[in-house]
Amino acid sequence: MQNLESIGVKIRNLREGADMPLRKLAALLDVDQSTLSKIERDERKPNIKMIEEVSKIFNVDKDELLISFYSDIVFYEIQDENSFSKILQVAEAKIQYQRTITNKKK
Repeated sequence: MQNLESIGVKIRNLREGADMPLRKLAALLDVDQSTLSKIERDERKPNIKMIEEVSKIFNVDKDELLISFYSDIVFYEIQDENSFSKILQVAEAKIQYQRTITNKKK
């Protein structure tokens, strides 16, 4: 089964698993402790640069973190839609179509 934790929870679990204080990770990421605390509580979203840094700091797969990051974005946007499954199917088809067009231009 896929890990369904939000990106904020993943970051908190990585930090706590490494027995690292919030202030130390905040310093390594060059953000305020309050900002990092909000990210860990899913009150704010990290940016891509932060995801990359977390990946390096804890030596974890960046793609795994990015999947959590982007799936959170999609989840929050369409969670209340009744046709969420169809929305995801169409979005996937659009991505595949756009990649096909882009690859033909190269």
